[in-house]
Amino acid sequence: MSLVVGLDVGTQSVKLVAYDFAAGNVVATHSQALDLIARDDGTREQHAQWWLDAIRACFAKLDAEQRSRVVAIGVSGQQHGFVPVDAAGRVLATVKLWCDTSTQAECDAVMAAAGGPHECVRAAGNPVLVGYTASKLPWTRKHRPEAYERMAAILLPHDYVNFWLTGERWMECGDASGTGWFDVRHRRWSSAMLAATDGERDLSGLLPPLVAADASFPISPATAAELGLPPGAIVSAGGGDNMMSAIGTGNVESGMLTLSLGTSGTLFGHADRAVVDDAAGWAAFCSSTGAWLPLICTMNCAGATDGVARAFGFAAREGEALMAQTQPGAGGVVMLPFFNGERTPNLPSARASLHGMDFHNFARANLYRAAMEGATYALRNGFDALERAGMDFTEIRLTGGGSRSAAWRQLVADVFALPVAIPQQTESAALGAALQAAWAHARAGGDAIGIAEIARRHVRCDPALSAQPVDCAAYAAPYRKFMRHLEAAQDFYASRDAAGHARGRPQSHNFSCDRQQRSRP
Repeated sequence: MSLVVGLDVGTQSVKLVAYDFAAGNVVATHSQALDLIARDDGTREQHAQWWLDAIRACFAKLDAEQRSRVVAIGVSGQQHGFVPVDAAGRVLATVKLWCDTSTQAECDAVMAAAGGPHECVRAAGNPVLVGYTASKLPWTRKHRPEAYERMAAILLPHDYVNFWLTGERWMECGDASGTGWFDVRHRRWSSAMLAATDGERDLSGLLPPLVAADASFPISPATAAELGLPPGAIVSAGGGDNMMSAIGTGNVESGMLTLSLGTSGTLFGHADRAVVDDAAGWAAFCSSTGAWLPLICTMNCAGATDGVARAFGFAAREGEALMAQTQPGAGGVVMLPFFNGERTPNLPSARASLHGMDFHNFARANLYRAAMEGATYALRNGFDALERAGMDFTEIRLTGGGSRSAAWRQLVADVFALPVAIPQQTESAALGAALQAAWAHARAGGDAIGIAEIARRHVRCDPALSAQPVDCAAYAAPYRKFMRHLEAAQDFYASRDAAGHARGRPQSHNFSCDRQQRSRP
């Protein structure tokens, strides 16, 4: 039977999932680690060639019979990277990644040229955050002038992989919406943001054409031969890793919330309209399915619980037993887990803090719970903002390393007052890319099947790992206490953060298990 392949080109590794669409099961999963160039000035870069070498290694791990059955490939890529190429398609410099913070000055300059953060939101739906693609171009103009002069096209990481696979250049709206140049309301490039980035050069001529979410292109004969794939295989439009993870968790219809408990935290939902916040309280992205994907990112999640475990000298796996020794509210201990600063709310200079300690509650179990609760409350704060914007949710699809913790699954169910389900396939971005490839292959063959129907059939959850809201009321007072400390932290750090950055104050919250009792804007 035919196979579809999903590639997830991340920061730490490239992952490959081979999926038998007819049988509905994963037949192979492979990965290859990637190096990272990191410097004290915030530089985080990779050579694009490393991605291609890792993809070659992943395909080499598939046996020849499996490779001969591949009919379509989808690519998920880390968002916001900047891949400058010349007229022949050669990469001109190492790729500045989403986590590169060396371009803060350029970020500020672009937003100032646009008239400030609020004008950026008015023009495109988002401000230009330091990780976004836009600030990387003026940095390149200043620090790598030869690459800037020879630059004939700008690609994102997954776009470059698609170019290598097919010889064609294109972008799709999902990943494009993370550049800082894309008008998410009208799904087109913002001339105002392009001009603010470079007033001397027409950047629109450097950007590839935008294609529909279900578009596909034939693999190039040379690449097919090199990878041992059939010459008739196609490559789907692909998308950013968050957009592909939405597909891979079944988050392609209204009501679903995907929440990732990784080193950082992410939550996003499906919308059939652009959901933009004037105060830039969330990323107003498009999806890679033809819709929109409002997204909240917090910089500190499982990294906070791991940090407490390291500080007290116990393994993270011991955390379950410690959670069982404590009660909701951590005995009165509150942690603002901002070890890496924070993005939601926008407090880049903030640092972690502990509150409410005395000689009775100062114990490692309470501190561990306070870290887990604090990371979860920070995500709940973002979730409340999406609800105030009119979004409604009925279920959480939980992913990331934290989802392996039964205590954390139950905590999320209680704090969000929603049932929690765990997808069986942990590589959600790679699976999402494979399912998008299957969708594109079906559409190319004349089948009108929609991506939502594909996700309903092929994204499965493990019922043994699900969690239902049980004790929401126990977290009402601790959450309100967390929010009071967060408001105080915003006041404290306001003078230290860069002037003019969009920043919303936390709202008052009505914490209830009854979804209908939640306060609305």
